[in-house]
Amino acid sequence: QVQLLESFGGLVLAGGSLRLSCAASVSIFSINAIVWYRQASGKQLELVAAITSCGSLNYADSVKGRFNIYRDNAKKKVYLQMNSLKPEDTAVYYCNAVLGVVAGFYTDYWGQGTQVTVSS
Repeated sequence: QVQLLESFGGLVLAGGSLRLSCAASVSIFSINAIVWYRQASGKQLELVAAITSCGSLNYADSVKGRFNIYRDNAKKKVYLQMNSLKPEDTAVYYCNAVLGVVAGFYTDYWGQGTQVTVSS
């Protein structure tokens, strides 16, 4: 089982920056991909950014050029650096660890989420 803990959400003014942290309970080398999702109030879950075990990156079009996902293997953490924040970035941000198919079942784990509020 993988436990994930997101940290460092908060309130920021538009144009500001935040860096979210996702700490894993296991080596992130054992995780196929770590994905940041977000869910704004009344809206569907949205993929924000992803990083695979081999270092491939993927971003939602809405955050390209503003957000950066990266990892610190030694600390077992994945970060989401968010710059030039906009009010529409306001959401609960979730970290998701994808292990893939384990014993015949798709397996992933979720953190508890961290609130990001961008004020205009």
